[in-house]
Amino acid sequence: MAPFDTLKPQPFTQYHKDGSVWAVGQSQDGSATGYWEWFRRDGTKSRSGHFENGHQVGEWITYDKAGKKYKVTLMTTKVTGEKIALTQFS
Repeated sequence: MAPFDTLKPQPFTQYHKDGSVWAVGQSQDGSATGYWEWFRRDGTKSRSGHFENGHQVGEWITYDKAGKKYKVTLMTTKVTGEKIALTQFS
């Protein structure tokens, strides 16, 4: 593996205590990056969104227990690094 390969995002999966998948995404230098998804124990998606350098960015979607889009939150940051969340319910 070339030294530059360590700079690439690596797949990352977290599990519930029962072994079912809780979260799937990518990690780079110990921080979440790229697209991530979270799941309930029954396998339905509960949340999804993007990270950039460990910070939530862009559109984040919350899903109801049936897996349907429930809420959309637009994550933005100010120059100061303060997070602003604009939420729209379906």
